[in-house]
Amino acid sequence: MAVNPWQQRVIALAAIAQSIAAVKQLALRGQVGNEVQRDALLNSVLDQTPSDVASIYGGIGNLQLGLQVLLAQIGTTKDKDVDITRYIIATLALARRLERKPESLQALGQRIQQLARQQNDFHFDQDTIITGMAGAYSDFISPLSQPIRIHGKPTLLQQKPVQDQIRALLLAAVRSAILWRQVGGQRRQFIFSRRRMVTTCHDLLRTLSSQSESSA
Repeated sequence: MAVNPWQQRVIALAAIAQSIAAVKQLALRGQVGNEVQRDALLNSVLDQTPSDVASIYGGIGNLQLGLQVLLAQIGTTKDKDVDITRYIIATLALARRLERKPESLQALGQRIQQLARQQNDFHFDQDTIITGMAGAYSDFISPLSQPIRIHGKPTLLQQKPVQDQIRALLLAAVRSAILWRQVGGQRRQFIFSRRRMVTTCHDLLRTLSSQSESSA
C-alpha cells in the first residue's frame, strides 16, 4: 500500500501511541495485550534500512491499536487519556533532544546495529534483545532529561522484566518520534492540521477494516 506524506506522519504517530499504550498496560497489568503488536514496535527499532514507513512496523495492520489510541487523543471525543498524552509529549521532547546530540545519536545507532546483529545473525532470544534495548534507552536517552514518570502499580514497576519492556517500548516510541520528524511532522500540526490528521487516521482504519473483510 502506497502512502502519502500525511499518512506517513500519522503512521509514525500511531506507532508512538501504540508504544505508549503498551507501556501503560505493562505499568498497570504487568503484561501487554498483544505481543505481536509489541514485537512489531520493538522490531521497528532494529530496522535501519526500511523500504518505506509502513514496512518498518511489518505493515499498517500491526498498528491498528495505535491508530485507535491516536484517534481517541486527537479526535473530538472526550475520552482523552491524560497519561498517554503526557507520555507522547515527553517522547516527542526526548526525540528532539536526542537529535540535538549527534554523538549520542551515533552511539545509539551503533548499539542498535549490534542488537540487530544479535537478533538476525546470532538469533538471540527476545528477552535478551529487550534487555539490550532497555540498556540502550538507559544509556543514551534517559540522561537527556528528567525520567518520564510512569504511573502504575509499584509492585509491577519494581519488576525488572516489566522495567525492561517499558524502557524498550519507550525506545521504540522515540525511534518513531524521530521518524515522524523525518517525514515532515511538526508540533504545530497538532493545532493547525488536527482535522487533516483525524481524517487520515479514519482513512487508514477504514482501509484496515476493508482488508480484514476481504480476507474473511
